[in-house]
Amino acid sequence: MGNNDSRRIMVRLVESFDPEMCPRGKLTRLRVELVQDGLGRPMAVPVMVARGERDGPVFGLTAALHGNELNGIPVIHRLLNRLDRRTLRGTVVGVVVVNVPSYLEHRRRFREGVDLNHIMPGRPDGSVPEIYAHRFMDRGVRRFDYLADLHTASPGRVNSLYVRADMTKETTAQMAYLQRPQIIVHNPASDHTLRGAAEALDIPAITVEIGNPGVFQNELIKRSVTGLRAVLAEVGMIPRRRQLAMGDPPVLCSSSYWLYSDAGGILEVFPRVTQHVACGETVARVINVYGDLMHEYPSPEDGVVIGKSINPVGQTGARILHLGILADDSATFHKRRDTAPQPQEEQS
Repeated sequence: MGNNDSRRIMVRLVESFDPEMCPRGKLTRLRVELVQDGLGRPMAVPVMVARGERDGPVFGLTAALHGNELNGIPVIHRLLNRLDRRTLRGTVVGVVVVNVPSYLEHRRRFREGVDLNHIMPGRPDGSVPEIYAHRFMDRGVRRFDYLADLHTASPGRVNSLYVRADMTKETTAQMAYLQRPQIIVHNPASDHTLRGAAEALDIPAITVEIGNPGVFQNELIKRSVTGLRAVLAEVGMIPRRRQLAMGDPPVLCSSSYWLYSDAGGILEVFPRVTQHVACGETVARVINVYGDLMHEYPSPEDGVVIGKSINPVGQTGARILHLGILADDSATFHKRRDTAPQPQEEQS
């Protein structure tokens, strides 16, 4: 007979979250109830809370807002489990899985086909997804002083490690730079996104896109943890360590957009992510099922490939690639501060 004496870890079920409810100097595990299913059972999000010995800000991390975007989960695990809570000033809150139903069913959208990142901050008297979104904001996010929302590409696509942030705001710009991504896209927070709902509450927020869906990519996870530690040092929550070279600066884009196919067939996208492409360069082609060339797609302008499709089956209107437009010197964005503290590189 096998040994069934598995490790038991206490996890409390609560209806709302307040950092003050968690003991100082401890890592607390909670399940925060948002709604109930048809049997009256709680549908609760798993939350990790690292509260320091001293008072300070509340820094929020959210992962799996889309249920099959997983790289953010081990980022939260590694960051919170390795924080020294004796020297931590304030509280780091990691919502390990925001979209619980979709996570369990290995899909992107919430039930009823709703994208949670398009209905924030929800409604207290709406549909199930709207109430879920509203209570997530009300019972968790509004208590944050900062937010990093962790995502990946959608199925059938791949991403670079990139950050979306409002680069006209100094705090979010520095959060973006310190994350040490490959690419930063200036992207003012949109209505109905989690980042937009947080910014409407005056919570500085960034979106971190960590590679590809449905997998754990250790190198990108490690870089993301290191970047988040740098942000925590910058806002005074963890000690500043010796300064390391910042490395190559990220490619800064003033905007970005997707290219779409206007015909169906077998799609091949040529550039790799992070590759620079020139105006007029052929970036993709569509062939028919017999192998005949039907369409070629040139880049409409110079740019950098942020992400791209890897699904060969492309119907009319399929996404081809996500093109970032490089910022020029006239952009009124905040610049990277090279004197910012950098923690030691995260170890695997």
